[in-house]
Amino acid sequence: MINSINIQNFKSHKNTSLDLKNLTVLCGNNGVGKSSAIQLFLLLREAFIKDKSFDILDLKSNPVKIGTPEDAIYQFSQKDSFEINLKISNNDHFFLYEAKSADDKLKTFISLNKEVSKIAGNISEVSLFNTNFQYIGASRLGPQANYEKDDKIVGVHKQISVIEGKSEYFVHFLNEYKDNEVISEICLINEITKYTDLVAQVIAWERCISEGVNIEIEDIGKLGFLLKYNFETEASPNRKTNSFEATNVGFGLSYVMPILVAILSAQKGALIIIENPEAHLHPNGIAKLTELICLAAQAGIQIILETHSDHIINGILVQSKKYEHEGRGIDRENVSIYQFDRDEKEHCTKAIKIEIEEDGLIRYPPKGFFDQFSIDRKFLLDF
Repeated sequence: MINSINIQNFKSHKNTSLDLKNLTVLCGNNGVGKSSAIQLFLLLREAFIKDKSFDILDLKSNPVKIGTPEDAIYQFSQKDSFEINLKISNNDHFFLYEAKSADDKLKTFISLNKEVSKIAGNISEVSLFNTNFQYIGASRLGPQANYEKDDKIVGVHKQISVIEGKSEYFVHFLNEYKDNEVISEICLINEITKYTDLVAQVIAWERCISEGVNIEIEDIGKLGFLLKYNFETEASPNRKTNSFEATNVGFGLSYVMPILVAILSAQKGALIIIENPEAHLHPNGIAKLTELICLAAQAGIQIILETHSDHIINGILVQSKKYEHEGRGIDRENVSIYQFDRDEKEHCTKAIKIEIEEDGLIRYPPKGFFDQFSIDRKFLLDF
């Protein structure tokens, strides 16, 4: 598990430290550095996956496209470099990337200073750098006429995404590993769902978003896979509707599926990074998805979220209170929430840690921490 990260002089991060837990949540206004923090994890992973070293960070890689070192280095830095400190299972890793000349600042990669950098232990055992990892970006694909197939990406690297977290292979992934057992702590078992394989559990949790939905996957050879849905109904003799292609069904059903597949296929110790999990979901659906996220994190799957949704935050607080009183949900000690803001004087990121207290309460939230509802209510009710 990644315990902490310190970032210096990368994009808006002059000096940002984050304490990472089983569940880490990054929130705040647009353009304050949330995605930039996530990009560093992806850049380091891509460097290691490509060459089994960290010698070069490709700033125009598949998962992250930043540009040049000039784009990557904090604008007001006195040095043409940036630093990353990672603490992973009590091992400290230090990376210093620098552009040594004016020409280096205009290249599409930046090099590691090997003399001062330090990598401890067997780094390949860290989930960020092996197959026990998934990244689901904010711009993931919506419903598609058909979904891509790639036997190497899915069968060997066990990934649902290659390009910018678009989750282009999640249907192939689901079909490939459909019979795998889901860890017991996140299985949804009831009178309808009695099976614990991956596809059954994806359907079970998808039904929390849209009641009575079923999923069908059809392999169409070189063209990839079709994803279809049908719905249970008493109006039909066989108690099911016709099958509908993904493009003819609610956007949110397909948009949330990569998240369900990533979490439900994960084993304890895995790392999952998710941007905007709430996108295109009804508040009730967001609450159920947050429940799954919390159960998975409590079970030992490390999850890093970037969100703009107060429903995600409220869902975590609910699950924290449930854990206190019922033993199911998430221990607040396993949650880190950060409000990102901007230091206007130095134009850099400020990361403010939000503490969860007993009964899922946040007593003194900073200004801007999902307070728009209170502002609007005050205006509407005139108090």
